[in-house]
Amino acid sequence: MKQVTVIGSGVMGHGIAQLVAQANVPVVLTDVYESSLEKATELITANLAMQVEQQAISESEKERTLMTLSTSTDVIQSASNSDLVIEAISEKLDLKHELYEKLEEAILKETIIASNTSTFSLEALTKNVAHPERFIVTHFFNPAQFVPLVEVVKGNKTTEDVAKRVMNFMEQVGKRPILLQKDVPGFIANRLQAALVREAFHLLEEGVADARSIDLAVTEGPGLRWGFSGPLETADFGGLDIWKSVVENLAPELSAKQQVPSFIDAAIENGNLGTKTSKGIYSYSDEVIQSRLVERDEYLLKMSKVRQ
Repeated sequence: MKQVTVIGSGVMGHGIAQLVAQANVPVVLTDVYESSLEKATELITANLAMQVEQQAISESEKERTLMTLSTSTDVIQSASNSDLVIEAISEKLDLKHELYEKLEEAILKETIIASNTSTFSLEALTKNVAHPERFIVTHFFNPAQFVPLVEVVKGNKTTEDVAKRVMNFMEQVGKRPILLQKDVPGFIANRLQAALVREAFHLLEEGVADARSIDLAVTEGPGLRWGFSGPLETADFGGLDIWKSVVENLAPELSAKQQVPSFIDAAIENGNLGTKTSKGIYSYSDEVIQSRLVERDEYLLKMSKVRQ
């Protein structure tokens, strides 16, 4: 890919743009709001400075990355000469459809359009497009510049060439892409994550333990091991006969609710949405939020070094 355009400069968009720029691929980060682009640039600069401080990159690499990345409020014009357009706007289907219609009128015929959606199937996304064969899903994980996984999802009409080019590009920028064989809601990682979060909500609602203890049960237990072996290999190491018994014994006890517990609804109604409002399941000061984000990125950076 000679040039990439990322549409949407929010949490995911600016991280994806930084990732591409750090791989020395020219990238244009676009948004309809100049103020959003200014904030995104500040966040990228701060993240690169942290990497310099952690000796993950040099000062010259930081400067090169910033030179490789540009910003623009002219979304369609920026995409018109790109080989790959990555859409990372809000999860509103009508907005995505409107954007795709404008893009198809402006971009080159060989340009690939990839959506970072975590919600919609590719079939729903491409319902009204003229050329579904060049659309694909590239689902990154926050923070996109550090988490290796990208779920790549083909549609029934996506060409093999598009899928191959996208998989190759993801490897080029240092990702570990997986290509799904079916386009299912939530793909793979979010389905696994949702099952775990649902059970965590259930345990908290039932008073089995407090929030910190439930989180520690993951981070200091199986979560540590999952960085080495996933759930299926873990089952092999534990013994399929053992896991058969575990699943059959525990399945009737696990939450099967299709709605979140009432305490989550109450928190949302009260405007307690998590770190973005300083209170969710936990309470946070602005200083704690910023320090936790920095600690998270430093941790992921160190882990990536260990895994290399």
